[in-house]
Amino acid sequence: MRVLVVGGGGREHALVHAFASSRLAAQLFCAPGNAGIAEEADCVDVGADDLPALLAFAKKEHIDLTVVGPEAPLVAGLADLFAENQLPVFGPSRLAAQLEGSKAFAKDVMYDAGAPTGRFRRHDNLDDALRCLEMQDTWPLVVKADGLAAGKGVVIANDYEEAHRAVEENLVDGRYGAASSVLIIEEFLTGPEVSLLALCDGKTVLPMAPAQDYKRIFAGDRGPNTGGMGSYCPVPGFEQAAVDRVVDEVYEPVLAALRKRGIDYRGVLYGGLIVTDEGVKLLEFNCRFGDPETQAILPRLESDLLELCLAAAGGELGGMSLSWKPQPCVSVVMASRGYPESSSKGDVISGLAEAAAEPDVTVYHAGTAFAAQAPAAGGAAPAGRPIVTAGGRVLAVSALGQDFAAARRCAYDALEHIRFDGMQSRTDIAERAVKAERHELDLFPSTPAS
Repeated sequence: MRVLVVGGGGREHALVHAFASSRLAAQLFCAPGNAGIAEEADCVDVGADDLPALLAFAKKEHIDLTVVGPEAPLVAGLADLFAENQLPVFGPSRLAAQLEGSKAFAKDVMYDAGAPTGRFRRHDNLDDALRCLEMQDTWPLVVKADGLAAGKGVVIANDYEEAHRAVEENLVDGRYGAASSVLIIEEFLTGPEVSLLALCDGKTVLPMAPAQDYKRIFAGDRGPNTGGMGSYCPVPGFEQAAVDRVVDEVYEPVLAALRKRGIDYRGVLYGGLIVTDEGVKLLEFNCRFGDPETQAILPRLESDLLELCLAAAGGELGGMSLSWKPQPCVSVVMASRGYPESSSKGDVISGLAEAAAEPDVTVYHAGTAFAAQAPAAGGAAPAGRPIVTAGGRVLAVSALGQDFAAARRCAYDALEHIRFDGMQSRTDIAERAVKAERHELDLFPSTPAS
């Protein structure tokens, strides 16, 4: 098979790395890729948002399956464009991707499906939104821009003044452009969160192992939110019974609600769950593999991911199953200087080979590039060319271990080999998983399956 992966981050490197071991893969391409991906696939100088160029490349190279990493091209209709040209694609259609592209649409589908989620109101004018705030007698609450806002469109407002400011920034100032034209005022839910990704072919749901990630930049959950500074998989205390119940009560009803709207969801459906005192509730949907969760989930997957993606794209997941390595995985992210407010680029990275040589360790590249110009002809990694930071989250070190303590130790030992100016990483990734595994901490005081 000739396979194209769209995107250039750590999630896409994890996908490429998994596909490289598939019995089906003959040649891998990635658009645009990064310095690490170039060691395992031919990188193509086409942006993930350049839909016409992606289509032209896929046609020219006779691509058998395209797997889309980021959400933006899916929301823009990349899967529809490829389907219209008889090119198989793993990723939901534009309408299906509105589960992530429009929070109002996602909430409507959740309610139609009877999926447990927080109460909300949708607003597209200032007066109505302010009247809603004036009626509130419980704080905090959540104000969300409806559309894609690069993860920055959510405000947890602790009082009326904060909420008023967030409403005006969206509906008056248009802070996030078109994404701000509609906003959601939503009930604030509390409890530990879990990421549950599932492969879907329109009818069949195959849940992957649950994961937890870390959003804040600094240890102890301090500092601003990021795209994710680390993750671990599985989640102690969120057992198979809880996963099965979420599939029964959320995923399958949601797919059914979409089918009633004439929408066939094929791809990854990623639910952000929260375990409240009232049980598991759905915070949001994403229409793609999570990042950094994918970097902690895929090292444990024994099944052939490419075979599964091909089956999902063709509506043929029925009867298939997933198998997992028993070892847990811990993934620690390294970010550039100034992230997330700013982003340093061009800092030389050392120690990559030494880190990757550690047993049970995989180093995934995200914001990396070659120091001089583009990769060599054909997309291969040029010999001896330094690898430098390209901003944002730069790398993720993922490690397996016989238990969480061993996996965590292995990941941080490997990380010690890597150096670049301004490197940032959290020191507490999976600490709570270690304590939970030792029965020193209950991650879910409220039983997830209740």
